Amino acid sequence: MNETLRYYAAACQTDLPCPRDRRELHDRVGVLLGMVDRAVVGYAPFFDIKLLVFPEFAHAAPVYETVEELRDKLAVPIPNDQTERYARKARERAVWIQTGTFLEVDPKWPDAVFNTTCLIGPDGLLSRYRKVNPWLPWEVHASPHDLEGYDEPLFPVVETEIGRLGTAICYDWLFPEVTRALALGGAEVLLRVSAYMDPWGATPPLDWWTLFNRARAVENMAFVVAANQGASAEHYPPFSWPGGSMVVDFDGRILAQADPGPGEKIVVGPVDIAALRHERGRRRGHDLLSHLRTEAYTDLYARPSDRLRLRPGGIG
Repeated sequence: MNETLRYYAAACQTDLPCPRDRRELHDRVGVLLGMVDRAVVGYAPFFDIKLLVFPEFAHAAPVYETVEELRDKLAVPIPNDQTERYARKARERAVWIQTGTFLEVDPKWPDAVFNTTCLIGPDGLLSRYRKVNPWLPWEVHASPHDLEGYDEPLFPVVETEIGRLGTAICYDWLFPEVTRALALGGAEVLLRVSAYMDPWGATPPLDWWTLFNRARAVENMAFVVAANQGASAEHYPPFSWPGGSMVVDFDGRILAQADPGPGEKIVVGPVDIAALRHERGRRRGHDLLSHLRTEAYTDLYARPSDRLRLRPGGIG
């Protein structure tokens, strides 16, 4: 493998109307591929863009109230014609693309619709990540965790020429176990494909977007490339989406961030895998992965999940 250990990543946020029918996906992907070209060609005189990340719902959001409607009108299998278009673009530009999410159907799970993002590189489709933690009660698509007999990795990590990449979607990031699973699987760059809305988005007083992106970078000693929806309320009602897409280093420094507020934006920042590997090899203080005492928590996670819900008087 001919590694590229120092490069720039682009977090590409979008402001587009929500599709109501899968026939709209072809034109939508054309717009997103245009953003790939703009980022790679526009910044070529200054540095190499090798990784591009798009937000959740960049293709389609679960705008219908039932799984049946999502399946009938918006969901698609993966791979499909659109993922092949991404693969051709990745080969043309020698880049890796973390797509925005598709609503996915899979004949192995005929009753389910997944919220799925794909990692696509010059060699084609490398992995798909299905959202493990749907944002309840709004998102009616399935979690693979909840399907009896589900036999695919929940948290895949992919070895690439630009480092080991792991992805999770939006609400997943509020659960520290998700990115910790990716980090323990070897991930060096954590990719967040997100549609994080106001008032929890990228603006004070909450600013959960920045808070969790920086925290997950620090606790896992990993780069974070986080693309957030920048759609206005007009395009994706009933919410407005404040963008703020960002790149964070393994010590939690914000290397680049789009100004909060709706709108299409491309924000680029450096990723230095060589520096990360050096620090992971030498660091002794705040080395949270090696200091992790997993056995201290085995009793907590052995409890049935319904007992972990917070109740008056405490947990359990």
